[in-house]
Amino acid sequence: MFRRAFWFTAGAAAGVWATTKVNRQLKKLTPESLAAQAADKALEAGHRLKDFALDVKAGMTQREDELNDALGLTHDPDRPDNVTALPGPRRLRAIGPDSTTHRSNLSYNRNEDH
Repeated sequence: MFRRAFWFTAGAAAGVWATTKVNRQLKKLTPESLAAQAADKALEAGHRLKDFALDVKAGMTQREDELNDALGLTHDPDRPDNVTALPGPRRLRAIGPDSTTHRSNLSYNRNEDH
């Protein structure tokens, strides 16, 4: 008698457990649940992309500062942010027109040949 009651109770408990599991899985597969899961994944991906972009921007700023220091560029406080000035003016000798070459003011259009 006790053996039958034990197996009956064990079978009923297994049936309740199995139906609960199946119902949970069915609720996960409803269109509303799938849409909510997709929205959560999209938000998570957006947050990851935002974090990546912020990391890239921080790395760019750090590298720009390193390059400015290496090139001797100084930051002028009178200029807006992110604008740097060269250390001093460079003076190059102007190269005058070359007298050995002659260029006419007429332009040549290859399309006129056809």
